[in-house]
Amino acid sequence: MFEVGFTEIVLILGIALLVLGPQRLPKLAADLGRWAGKARAMARQLRSQLEQEAGALNDIRKPLDDLDNTLIDSAPPPKPMPAARPATTDAAAAAGPHTATPDATDESKPA
Repeated sequence: MFEVGFTEIVLILGIALLVLGPQRLPKLAADLGRWAGKARAMARQLRSQLEQEAGALNDIRKPLDDLDNTLIDSAPPPKPMPAARPATTDAAAAAGPHTATPDATDESKPA
């Protein structure tokens, strides 16, 4: 996508030398180097802290997994579920006997 080759770097340094001058360019390069070093050190510190936290989580998780496996192995087998009632297709029968009342507007019955 965006690549910076040797010629582009030389061109950027040449423009920086013209804009900043020979007195300020070395100081700017030293400051940039310090900032880059600090950024690398912070990234290294963050990585080590994350690795320590991940190790601590693994130290906690292992005994819990062992305990969980022990509890699963020692648990009694589950009881079988009771058989389900057969499903009905009639809506009134599915609603129950207390709600199954004849409808006065039922068109299936003669008037």
